[in-house]
Amino acid sequence: MEIEKQRILTGLKPTELPHIGNYIGAIKPAIKLTQRANESFLFIADYHALNSVKDAKLLKEYVYQVAAAWLALGVDTDKVVFYKQSDIPEIFEINTILSAVTPKGLINRSHAYKAAIDKNKKLGKSDLDIGINMGLYTYPILMAADILVQKSTLIPVGKDQIQHVEITRDIAARFNHTFGDIFLLPEAYTSKETELLPGIDGQKMSKSYNNHIPLFMPSKKRRKLIMKIKTDSKTPDEPKDADNCLIYKIYKHFACKNDIEEMYLGFKNGGLGYGDAKQILFEAIEKELSSSTEKYEYLINNKQQIDNILQLGAKKARSVAQKTLKEVKQAIGVNYKN
Repeated sequence: MEIEKQRILTGLKPTELPHIGNYIGAIKPAIKLTQRANESFLFIADYHALNSVKDAKLLKEYVYQVAAAWLALGVDTDKVVFYKQSDIPEIFEINTILSAVTPKGLINRSHAYKAAIDKNKKLGKSDLDIGINMGLYTYPILMAADILVQKSTLIPVGKDQIQHVEITRDIAARFNHTFGDIFLLPEAYTSKETELLPGIDGQKMSKSYNNHIPLFMPSKKRRKLIMKIKTDSKTPDEPKDADNCLIYKIYKHFACKNDIEEMYLGFKNGGLGYGDAKQILFEAIEKELSSSTEKYEYLINNKQQIDNILQLGAKKARSVAQKTLKEVKQAIGVNYKN
C-alpha cells in the first residue's frame, strides 16, 4: 500500500484526557501516517462523546484537553486538517441519509451494541436494551458519515475498531449500489504500533476500567500509578516471563531496541526486580513525554490558540464535506442549494 497516495482520517473521542494507551494505539501511529500521507484529516469526535458525557462544561474541557494533546504530540496543522466533528454540519446530514440505507441487522452486530446487550444479560435484566441510547446504537452510522464525508481512503485503527471500518464499507457499498458510485470504500489500517496497550491491572487500558495512565500528569502521580502495575510474587533473583509481564509490555513502546532487550534479559535471566523495572518504565515514559507535557500545559492555558487552529481546520474540512454532500443530494434526488 502506497501511504503517500492515501487520504488519512482518524479521530478521538473527548472523554477525559487521553491516556498512554490512546497515545500508543492511536495518536502516535496516526501522526506518523500523516507525515507520509498525501492528505490527512484528524478530528475530535465530540458528538460521539455525548453517549457518555452528559455535562456541558466537562465536555467542553475534554475537547480542549484532546485538542491540546494532539497538538502537543506533534500534529502539523500546515499539513493536517484538524477540526471538531461538531463544526461540520454536513456530517450529520449525511448521517441521516446513510441511516436510510443501513439495515438494522448490520447495526445489531456492532461490537459496542452487542457488548451493552451482553452486560445487561449478565446483570439479569429483563429488558436487554435498558440503558442503551440511540446514540450508542447508531454509533457506527455516524462514524461512517465521519469517514465518507471526507472521501477518506485509509483509516488507522486498533484491532478492536476494524469492524467499524468494515461497517462503513458495507454502508457505502449499499448506498453506491442504490444511487450510484458516490462514496469511496475506505480501508482499515492496523500495525504493530496500533496494538492494544494493557492497563495497570492487565485488562485493556481504558478509562472505563479506571486502569489507565493519563498522558499528561504530575511526575509524582504518574510514578505512583506505575508502581501499582500488577505483577506476580517472584523475587528479583528469580527468572520471569517478560512476554507476559505488564511492565515489559508497556516499556517496549517507550524504549529503544537495546534497552528493551536489556529489560527482557533482566527478567529472563533473573536479577531484575519488579520495583526496579517499574522505575525504569517511569523514567522512559517521562523522557518521551516531557517536552510534549510542556507544550500541552502552554496550550491548555491559552485556549484561544486552540480555538483558532480548530476554526481554520473546520473551514478546510467543510470545503470537502460540502462537495460530498452536494454529490450525495444530487444522487438521491434532493435539490441542493449553495
